[in-house]
Amino acid sequence: MTSEQDLYPPIKSFLEAQGYEVKAEINGCDAVAVRGNETPVIVELKKSFTLDLVFQGVDRLRISDQVYLAVPAPPAKSRGPLSYRSRRRALKLCRRLGLGLILVHTNEKAAGFVEVLLDPLPYRPRPNRQKYNLLLKEFAHRVGDPNIGGSTRRPIVTAYRQDALRCVHFLNREGPLKVSLLRDMSGTARAAGILQKDVYGWFQRVERGIYTLSPKGREAAVTYADVIETLQ
Repeated sequence: MTSEQDLYPPIKSFLEAQGYEVKAEINGCDAVAVRGNETPVIVELKKSFTLDLVFQGVDRLRISDQVYLAVPAPPAKSRGPLSYRSRRRALKLCRRLGLGLILVHTNEKAAGFVEVLLDPLPYRPRPNRQKYNLLLKEFAHRVGDPNIGGSTRRPIVTAYRQDALRCVHFLNREGPLKVSLLRDMSGTARAAGILQKDVYGWFQRVERGIYTLSPKGREAAVTYADVIETLQ
């Protein structure tokens, strides 16, 4: 297994090729590179991408805004945090924190090759107006606060699910109903779409324009009884 000491020579050579003077273990920093009067570059070395390495990098940001995390490049079939499938999340985390990320290749074909995946830059997220509007729309249309933060015991009660539960309530109480009558009784403008799409499998079409509850719908009437009560 590649050690942290194995990572240092390639990192040192890579930085020296760019005109830096590089020294190891300076005041707790694994590698420090200085070029003229520029801000020093700090590189923290670890055998794998871990939360401890991220914490270490964040701590070094108090000294310099040019901080890189350096780890061995993962094997081709790796499923770790820097595998091809998961790398985007690691990069997103580093980008948000203002950390750079370096891979040091150690296999025979590319031994010593240093790959800079990300340079440290101040994080400036691009506002997503669509998500912003959807967030406020869902907040405004959801009745009460039917969920418990962090709970996984049952699906999240969204505004759409609340409308579907309004339909469940009246079908459970009245039996099969015409869509137009159910819409008026429940006050759910999108009742027709909810019944036709049947996202949750709660409804059954009896005949054209008339619906009743499915077995799942009757279960929902019990599971979400507390939510339905707040919607009346």
